[in-house]
Amino acid sequence: MSVETQKETLGFQTEVKQLLHLMIHSLYSNKEIFLRELISNASDAVDKLRFEALSKPELLEGGAELKIRVSFDKDAKTVTLEDNGIGMSREDAITHLGTIAKSGTADFMKHLSGDQKKDSHLIGQFGVGFYSAFIVADKVDVFSRRAGADASEGVHWSSKGEGDFEVATVEKAERGTRIVLHLKSGEDEFADGWRLRNIIKKYSDHIALPIELPKEVAAAEGEEKPAVEWETVNRASALWTRPRTEIKDEEYQEFYKHIAHDFENPLSWSHNKVEGKLEYSSLLYVPTRAPFDLYQREAPKGLKLYVQRVFVMDQAESFLPLYLRFIKGVVDSNDLSLNVSREILQKDPIIDSMKSALTKRVLDMLEKLAKNEPEQYKGFWKNFGQVMKEGPAEDFANKEKIAGLLRFASTQGEEGEQVVGLAEYLARAKEGQDKIYYLTGETYAQVKNSPHLEVFRKKGIEVLLLTDRIDEWLMSYLSDFDGKSFVDVARGDLDLGNLDSEEDKKAAEEVAKSKEGLVERLKTALGDSVAEVRVSHRLTDSPAILAIGEQDLGMQMRQILEASGQKVPDSKPIFEFNPAHPLIEKLDNEQSDERFGDLSHILFDQAALAAGDSLKDPAAYVRRLNKLLVELSV
Repeated sequence: MSVETQKETLGFQTEVKQLLHLMIHSLYSNKEIFLRELISNASDAVDKLRFEALSKPELLEGGAELKIRVSFDKDAKTVTLEDNGIGMSREDAITHLGTIAKSGTADFMKHLSGDQKKDSHLIGQFGVGFYSAFIVADKVDVFSRRAGADASEGVHWSSKGEGDFEVATVEKAERGTRIVLHLKSGEDEFADGWRLRNIIKKYSDHIALPIELPKEVAAAEGEEKPAVEWETVNRASALWTRPRTEIKDEEYQEFYKHIAHDFENPLSWSHNKVEGKLEYSSLLYVPTRAPFDLYQREAPKGLKLYVQRVFVMDQAESFLPLYLRFIKGVVDSNDLSLNVSREILQKDPIIDSMKSALTKRVLDMLEKLAKNEPEQYKGFWKNFGQVMKEGPAEDFANKEKIAGLLRFASTQGEEGEQVVGLAEYLARAKEGQDKIYYLTGETYAQVKNSPHLEVFRKKGIEVLLLTDRIDEWLMSYLSDFDGKSFVDVARGDLDLGNLDSEEDKKAAEEVAKSKEGLVERLKTALGDSVAEVRVSHRLTDSPAILAIGEQDLGMQMRQILEASGQKVPDSKPIFEFNPAHPLIEKLDNEQSDERFGDLSHILFDQAALAAGDSLKDPAAYVRRLNKLLVELSV
């Protein structure tokens, strides 16, 4: 055994201690998962070496045959996993095995719920699968050396999974990492060749490099122990290069878990090979649940890029638009060079063609899911809907296709559930309806009970109810769908077109003409508070509402701009009143200008509150209301 120097004992980060406690107390109900995690990490280490060796071939140190070896010792009750990948320096071992800094410890712990099933999927996502070794081991030794470093710069990391770990500098001739698991009492089943072979075949058959196990052969004459030969137990071929007809669903699912570091099966996947002017293979997955960093637009994202089966880049983000950043998978091109960089990817016209085709393939996959598995699509929309809403602004070419995938709440839908698609909305539209009506607001209760919907309820017209903060911004990029234009029912002068009879239109004109005097009195009373006063065609029950000008920002956009520190353009609402309402009739008959002014401002402020807005002068509203209450009580 090598002489150890610079030996020190260091404490685990608090979050690691908590994580180890979860692991040791069987966070995973399926203990054998530890081997999948360690093999997956070893595969990543080999991929990193391949990538770095493209520009620094000396890192291979003359050994270009890359592999993973798994062995066991029944007497010592150990399982050993070794790779000849990139390896770790002393600093790497302390950083990567002693903390969870790379993935954000606060985020990681915030997402832990205490529910084993829910928490287990986080482990891989946060890159902490190494600690799953402590499910079956009461001590773990890691021996590693970074490729290109001197043999004297090896590191020995050791821990019993308690509060601290030891790290020392050792001599290590070969690059890469060797992990020795000292099995707990009762976990001897894993120190068995047949058991390990089955686990590897079950979870890691798709790994595209040899995973070897020792094969005992008869001892040669004069030898005391049998010679050890190694045999490859997995296919060791890239899954995406095989014909689809030969691949089982379970293999696709395990490959997804490997590349996505996820513990749940994917929702859907698409495997495709393109030949002709461009030649490439792709295997794309839709995850079941959203990753923790989905809304961090600067977080790493993208597909694994291979060139002629050689791993080149993790998280190559140039192959899909940003609104599809949740898609996982691989793309393997025959047309790119092995020394391709992120900068080259951003400028290469080949990438633009591939991006266009891969985007369409993802959207087709989602269309198929929505059509054939509507319940599954509901789950997808709940997790990824807000990200999909970024699509129409980012991807003009596929705007109509994306719009067909959007889901909204509506006046005919379930309580607050975003389940209504635009095609479904149009299929049940009223005869003669040539518009798609919608209303935006802060909450479902606010928009569902909005006075703006009164005429729509009366006529039985469905209205989409949009309550996500991004919705008003989204609708600024969606002008129409399937030839039908979108209409914000709170904006401008509402025109129901063919849904209003000629008699209705004529009657409305006559009423408006008869109330011209009241309109002028209200304009004088409300003054600069409003852009315009007019008779409303929207109201059946409420006395008044505030409408938004055609070119003005709605409340959601104003809040988004204010939150980002941008100056919000000044605008004034349009005050609309219901001439048939008793309050308006009393207002029209009011002789006192002072009292008329107070009542007008009270109606204006109430309309603002009903729209979800805040009052500019709450004290004045309370003062006017109290004055009115005193008068009524006298």
